[in-house]
Amino acid sequence: MSKTQYLYFGPEGIGYLGENAQSKNIGDKVWIDLQDPSPEDLQFIKDKYNLDEDSIKITEQQAKRPQVRILDDCIFSILLDIRYKTLRKLMIYGIYIYMGKDWLVTIHTSEVDILSPIKHVMEKKNKRLLESNIQAVYYTIIDEIIGRYEQLLTSVELTITDFEQKSLIKRTSKGMLEYLDIVTRQLIIIRRHFWYTRDMINFLLHLQEDVSKELRYLKIAYDDITQIIDLIESYGDTINSTRDLYLANVSLQLNDTMRILTIFSVILLPLSLIAGVYGMNGLDLTKLGEIPSGFTTVLVTMVIITSLLLLFFKQKRWIFDNKKDEAFEKGDI
Repeated sequence: MSKTQYLYFGPEGIGYLGENAQSKNIGDKVWIDLQDPSPEDLQFIKDKYNLDEDSIKITEQQAKRPQVRILDDCIFSILLDIRYKTLRKLMIYGIYIYMGKDWLVTIHTSEVDILSPIKHVMEKKNKRLLESNIQAVYYTIIDEIIGRYEQLLTSVELTITDFEQKSLIKRTSKGMLEYLDIVTRQLIIIRRHFWYTRDMINFLLHLQEDVSKELRYLKIAYDDITQIIDLIESYGDTINSTRDLYLANVSLQLNDTMRILTIFSVILLPLSLIAGVYGMNGLDLTKLGEIPSGFTTVLVTMVIITSLLLLFFKQKRWIFDNKKDEAFEKGDI
């Protein structure tokens, strides 16, 4: 359901306008916030502020790539609100902002709240925004959205830490490795969007010719997004280390399993050999003093086969590799 809020603010304070706000002549700055707008709402905004047709189409299509465009009478930009719905599902919402000379229009889904936190900042934390131009509010919105990315990074960090603990405590499984791959793909998506956001802010910084007080909000946002990108890249290294730790744990568990099986094999193989030899047809266990001539032939054949196999393994340097040991002692390898 669409919802439109008209907010005007100035040195005297903040107030809300009614549904007929477009018919009033107000000298203060105006902020129009549209949640889940209908085609009629977008058409009204387009006609009122003479907005670009292409930008309206982008808004209707809900494009999700951070960008900025310089239009005839305003600046059009796209930011993203990124959050985890679950630890396996990443939600990305587009925030579309038009900034004119003394007016501001924000368009987004009802899942995203922009007006309330910025209104709180203007009323409680930084009342100087009421006396600043509309650019200061625009830059503050950008800084607020980027500040939410820190909560996203906290979720990523907790996810990686939780995985490390599970990989050491619980039995390894294919599902755990798939879960780590999901987090890796999510980080790639997040990092790409953050790069686009930094490029957008960098463009806005170079767009301003004068150094105004309002520009400091944008510089803070640029520094924040740069630090966040650095953290994201470090998390990528952490995930690689976590994957190596997980694979090492898998290898240790496999080695433990093979060790147990080898112990049983070493115990059973001599018993199987004895049972096989004395279970041959023609050998009477009640008359071991009378060994058949064929039995001697079998034993000699077994010894020859064993010797040939040992010789073959030695030539392949699978066993008794003295040359490698000598080279290691000399420092050749």
